[in-house]
Amino acid sequence: MTSFLSIRAVRYWTCLGGALFAASLAFAQDPEPASTLAPPLDDITTRNVVGERTVLAYQPIREADILWEKRLWRIIDVREKMNHPFIAPESPLFTILSTAALAGDLPVYSTEDDRFTKRLRPDEVSAQLYKIDTIVRYDVVTGEEEIKIVRNEVDWENVKRFRIKESWFFDALTGSLRVRILGIAPLIDILDENGDFRMEQPMFWVYYPGARELLAKHKVVTPGGNYATTLSWEDWLEMRHFASIVMKENNVLDLRLEHMLSGRDLVLQAERIEDELFNREHDLWSW
Repeated sequence: MTSFLSIRAVRYWTCLGGALFAASLAFAQDPEPASTLAPPLDDITTRNVVGERTVLAYQPIREADILWEKRLWRIIDVREKMNHPFIAPESPLFTILSTAALAGDLPVYSTEDDRFTKRLRPDEVSAQLYKIDTIVRYDVVTGEEEIKIVRNEVDWENVKRFRIKESWFFDALTGSLRVRILGIAPLIDILDENGDFRMEQPMFWVYYPGARELLAKHKVVTPGGNYATTLSWEDWLEMRHFASIVMKENNVLDLRLEHMLSGRDLVLQAERIEDELFNREHDLWSW
């Protein structure tokens, strides 16, 4: 009996010593570099609802069912409180569009016209989103002057406004006034050498129906503060949760309102166009 207990004790201490030796070898190994470690999840769960979302195709519209149509161009000023989601640092709309355009995932078009006739080449897109500049540097050792060429990325904070092109039409099939966005163009502020505002310039046109799939996979930061919301940019634009002002309606001479009016008259005319638009559905069925 004593011999049997001695054998068990030897086995026990042998296993324990082996385990301690293996543990010491494991701790003696070099720790894994921090750069290869995956970052922790900055959330309480993995969120895939928005990223896996697909959009429903638009219902086909027959030309014979369009009894009346008007084209409008609007300006969305991101500095207005209702439009602050456009410049939320977590998901600014301009960054979403420009990143996809640079990657070739989103076709963008020239601002020579607003009919999406000329698609921009990759180098033309890059020229819109990056500005080439030269800086002068001095070598602290030799004192020699060195000229260096740098590429400055366009800051999304310089995009203060967006231009929207849309079509309002009366659909005889459903008996309702409907609207579809056709295009979106970011407008960037051009500054002079002193940093003063000089002009505003459209960068490129995005054909909105072709961008719906992309916008549906990016969450919009809503003003309500509900972080769990799953509204996408496609939802936000389709539901028209933005404030805007009319800058142009289709006309014979293709003139903007600012070419014909100014000051208070310009604002009143933009509001008058809005009123006429929403009264038209009632007028069509008033008989």
